[in-house]
Amino acid sequence: MVRTRFAPSPTGYLHIGGLRTALYAYLFAKKSGGKFILRIEDTDQTREVKGAVEVIISALDKAGIHYDEGPIVGGDCGPYVQSERKAIYLEYAQKLIESGDAYYCFCTKERLGALHESGATKYDKHCLSLSKAEIQKRIDAGEPYVIRQNIPASGNGTYHDEVFGDVSVDFKDLEDNILIKSDGMPTYNFANVIDDHLMGITHCIRGVEYLMSTPKYNLLYDALGWQRPVYIHLQPIMRDAAHKLSKRDGDAGFEDFLAKGFLPHAIVNYIALLGWNPKDTREKLSMRELIDSFSVEGLQKSSSIFDETKMRWLNSLYIKEMPAREFHAAAMPFYEKYIPNKNIDYAYLSELLQPRLEVLSDIRERAAFIDSFDGFDLELFVNKKWKTSIDMARDLIDGCIACTESNGIGEALEKLAEARGLKKGQVLWIYRIALTGAAATPGGGEEMVKLFGKAEALKRLETVKARLAK
Repeated sequence: MVRTRFAPSPTGYLHIGGLRTALYAYLFAKKSGGKFILRIEDTDQTREVKGAVEVIISALDKAGIHYDEGPIVGGDCGPYVQSERKAIYLEYAQKLIESGDAYYCFCTKERLGALHESGATKYDKHCLSLSKAEIQKRIDAGEPYVIRQNIPASGNGTYHDEVFGDVSVDFKDLEDNILIKSDGMPTYNFANVIDDHLMGITHCIRGVEYLMSTPKYNLLYDALGWQRPVYIHLQPIMRDAAHKLSKRDGDAGFEDFLAKGFLPHAIVNYIALLGWNPKDTREKLSMRELIDSFSVEGLQKSSSIFDETKMRWLNSLYIKEMPAREFHAAAMPFYEKYIPNKNIDYAYLSELLQPRLEVLSDIRERAAFIDSFDGFDLELFVNKKWKTSIDMARDLIDGCIACTESNGIGEALEKLAEARGLKKGQVLWIYRIALTGAAATPGGGEEMVKLFGKAEALKRLETVKARLAK
C-alpha cells in the first residue's frame, strides 16, 4: 500500500509551500488508494512555537487535507510526534555505531569554530579514530558528545528521483552530519529516515532543498538493511523569478490568506496548479477532481511564481458559486470587523455583494459607504456625465423623500424624473448619493432602501435635506 507523509516542524504558521507539499502527498496517496500520515518533527525544540501543532492540524483540516494517521487520530505506527520517540532513535544510533556507520564526537564548539576559521568546509572526522576505551572513558567522565554519521571518504551516491531523474553526489562533498545531538535528541537528518522506515512510508515527497542531501539518507537506509523509499522532490513556490515566497515579504501562510478572505479550497485549488499540470485546460477543480487527476508525470521541474491576482480571480469563481446561506455565514465575520452597524439587513447585503467580490475582505471597500455617510462631501452630487449638481439635489430632495415613502420606489422615481423634465439616470444619481453618500454602491437607490430599511433611509434623506438647506 502507498503511504505518504507530511512532516512539518511546529515553528509557527503553515507556509503555502508546506501546504502544497502536504497536498501533493495527500493527493498521491488518495489517488493510489493509500494512506496519508501526519508526523510532527519537533527535534529542534529551541525553535518550537507554543500552539503551532494545533495551528498546523487546524489548517490541514480547513484545507480539506485529512490525515489517516497522526497526532490526535493515532494509528499503528505512533507516536507521531518525534520528541516522544527519543528512545527509538538512540537504539538505531547505537546499531550504526556498532557497524561503523556512525561514531561518537566529543569536539567542542571552540574546536569546531577554529576548524571553520581555518578554511575547512566540513568536519574533519577528528573523533573517528578514538578507541572504544577512550570513548567510554570520556562518556563516564560526563563529557558532552554528539553522534555523527560516517560518510565514506570516496565514491558517490546515486539514486532516482521521480521528477528529476537520476541524481548523483560525490561522498567527498558530504559532511559527517550529526545524527544525535548533545541533548540526546535526533536531528532531522536522522529522525526522518528512522521514522519514514518504521512508519512504512513508501513515497517521500518533499522540497527540492533535500535533493542533494538524499544520498546521506540512503547510506543510513543501506547501513540498516532497509529498503529506500521512492523519492519525489518539489521545486519551491517563488515570489518572483529570484526570490522564494517568504513570510518576510508579506503574507505567505495559509491562515494569512484565510484572514484576507480567500476560501480554503480556492487556495488549495490554486496552489495545486503551482508546480503541477493536470494535462488539460481546467483551472477550477474540486478536491475529488484533484485526486482523480493527480500524477507524478504532471509535476514540473521548474519553480512556479505565486500570483495573488490569479488566486483572487479563482477565488471569485468559488464565491459566486457558493450557496447563499454558506456565503452569508462566511461573510459575517468580515461584516462584524469592518461594518459593525446593526441597523442594516446583513442577509440582504450578502445578496448584493456575493456577485461583486473577489475575496471576502473586499467587503471593507465595497461596504464602506454604510458607515461613512455622516459629513460626506456634497460635491458628490456633481456628475459631469449626468450633468447633475448640488442645486439639482436641493431641488429634488423633497421628491426623493416622497418617493421613498411610496410603495413603488422605482416607479415613483421614474415619475419624478418625467415630471421635472430630467433623465431617469439624473434622478437615480441624486437619489443614491443622498441615501449613501457614496458614488459606488452594490446596487442602486431602491436596493439601498431595502438594505437600510425605510425608516433609516428616510432619516438619511432628511439629514441630507438639512445639509442642502444651509
